[in-house]
Amino acid sequence: MSDIETGDAAGSLEFEYELDAPPEKVWRALNIPELRERWLPSGALAQPEPVSSVPGEEVRYRIREDEPPFLESTVTFTVRPIDEGRTVLRIVHSLTDERLSGKPPAAANDACFAVMLAA
Repeated sequence: MSDIETGDAAGSLEFEYELDAPPEKVWRALNIPELRERWLPSGALAQPEPVSSVPGEEVRYRIREDEPPFLESTVTFTVRPIDEGRTVLRIVHSLTDERLSGKPPAAANDACFAVMLAA
């Protein structure tokens, strides 16, 4: 296995790995609950079934943090063959919790402008 690319795009983390395994084997590890449980425990999933799936190519799960504030995110796994018996696994982890949308709260010491006017 080799890490061939990592990136960060607007609220998401992206990783790409070259695996010495055929795409079918990687796909099974992503989709068969007994195999997936070895590296992604069911307790980490916000729901046990995928949000979406394109068989043999891409699967998307909702993940929930196990500690407060229990934020939710979406992880998309994409499988692509590259050579005989080798696969590229692309993982995109996007923070999608609705509680984080909208305008961020104002700082507790947001009186800065009033203090500047008083000076």
